[in-house]
Amino acid sequence: MDLSNLKPAKGSIKTSQRLGRGQGSTKGGTAGRGHKGQKSRSGYSQKFGFEGGQQPIQTRLPKFGFKNINRVEYKGINLDTLQSLADNKKLEKVDQEVLKENGLVSKHDLVKILGRGELKAKMEITAHAFSKTAKAAIEKAGGKAIELPGRRVKKAKKSKEEVAEQKTDTVAESTKDAPEVEAKLEEATEAAEETKNKASEEGDKKQEAEGAKA
Repeated sequence: MDLSNLKPAKGSIKTSQRLGRGQGSTKGGTAGRGHKGQKSRSGYSQKFGFEGGQQPIQTRLPKFGFKNINRVEYKGINLDTLQSLADNKKLEKVDQEVLKENGLVSKHDLVKILGRGELKAKMEITAHAFSKTAKAAIEKAGGKAIELPGRRVKKAKKSKEEVAEQKTDTVAESTKDAPEVEAKLEEATEAAEETKNKASEEGDKKQEAEGAKA
């Protein structure tokens, strides 16, 4: 066998249809598209999953599940992985850069330290989040767990007692200002009465003057 004997597998190569070669080519009249209809027109294109106008299977099937748009994805690193780093690389400090250099995380990953395995080495570990067991194990081994910002922390719900205290504080603040407000209102009402009395006296004097002239 040599290069001159090599041939492609049977059926792997097909000659393309040569259109516009007249009636003798057997594709002359309709160019292999048949007669009339949407598919015979120029510019026709069919999207994936089209079923001739009937309801396609992707819309017939029931939908389930839901994807939370506010979900925070973490890359989990376990204690046994950190212990192997301490044993093999003799590391005492671990952060995002060290994990990236060792191929454990990528540049934009949020790192969470998880509690699988056992940590004996004293290490200073910097990550975006820690599980309770992992944090306890790190501190027990004499190390430090430093939590980075960039984690979405849920707002702590206020207890009923705290809400009641807040309401009483707002009521107390409003009652503090109540005497001042009342005094201002009294002053304003007195001033309005004085202006009314003055206007009525002036009107009476005018009437008397007009009567004397008459």
